[in-house]
Amino acid sequence: MANTYENIATGEIPKPQTKIIWVTFWILFAITAVEFILAFTVPAGAFRTSIFIILTLVKAFYIVAEFMHLKHEVKGLIYAIIIPTVFVIWLIGAMFIEGGAIYDVIHK
Repeated sequence: MANTYENIATGEIPKPQTKIIWVTFWILFAITAVEFILAFTVPAGAFRTSIFIILTLVKAFYIVAEFMHLKHEVKGLIYAIIIPTVFVIWLIGAMFIEGGAIYDVIHK
């Protein structure tokens, strides 16, 4: 015959650790609410676009820090991820600027 064993926890069941998740939710919600308000109150232009880009990057870095646990890693790993990302973004911006300058030279 088969034997059946049951494991019964005799101690108190710990409460779920959801406080950090809720704090993260409210921070991301607040940033999104600010973006939503700015979308309807600030006239379209470079200022509004730059604010959206900055707030989106803030949300992206916060999501990476919290949900991918990058905030709790050693500084070397954080720099190994952030510094190349910043340089790639800078490279893309420089390519757009240089491409626009070359386009102006060719088509004038």
